[in-house]
Amino acid sequence: MPKSKRQRVVHTSVVQKKPSKEKSASLYSAVQAAADAYQHIFVFSVDNMRNTYLKDVRQNFSEDGRLFFGKTKVMAKALGMTVETEHAPGLAKLTKYLKGSVGILCTSREPDAVLEYFNGYTEVDFARAGTKATRSRGGEAAIEDDLPLPHSLEVTVRKWGMPTRMDKGKVMLDQEYVVAEDEQELNSQQTALLKLFGVAMAEFKVQVLSYWSAGSQEVVEVNSEAAVEPMEEG
Repeated sequence: MPKSKRQRVVHTSVVQKKPSKEKSASLYSAVQAAADAYQHIFVFSVDNMRNTYLKDVRQNFSEDGRLFFGKTKVMAKALGMTVETEHAPGLAKLTKYLKGSVGILCTSREPDAVLEYFNGYTEVDFARAGTKATRSRGGEAAIEDDLPLPHSLEVTVRKWGMPTRMDKGKVMLDQEYVVAEDEQELNSQQTALLKLFGVAMAEFKVQVLSYWSAGSQEVVEVNSEAAVEPMEEG
């Protein structure tokens, strides 16, 4: 039976997504405009990415800079990947650092001040699955912090791997149990337990890899351990 061609109701809550090409073109233009407007361009990587904390960083530079965390290939093309295509002299040397989970910061703030800000900015948060534990965590909580677990959570923590049981309305641990070992990659059950017990093991930190200055037209490498690899397709 042919489909009805009558008018269909389209709810206003359905939001049309911006076409990918339009997004890329917008990012390309914005990066070039910022490169013209500010004196320095920094390439930075992020450990334990959290949008909330990145917004804080963006806010800090809102009056004298512009931060981008988008497709690396588009940002690299905007700045110029070769001497022939670079948007300003020297920028081709900067784009080789645009790989992986990195962004760029265009600002007129002096490099020493920018580096000082990032060196002192760290936020601690709960780890996500796939990250590594920063220390072993078992039952080393201080007595005053060792509060009884609500009996309603017993089934949940047992499902997450803890050898628990109920005894006269109290949650009991049958044996010593270590939630995470130092340097161990955490799974979703371990991260859920760590969050439940208030143990934060993830540090949001921004590492500046390099920066370019309009005055010198030179690129300064900051993190000497940053290996230059082929850029990701984005």
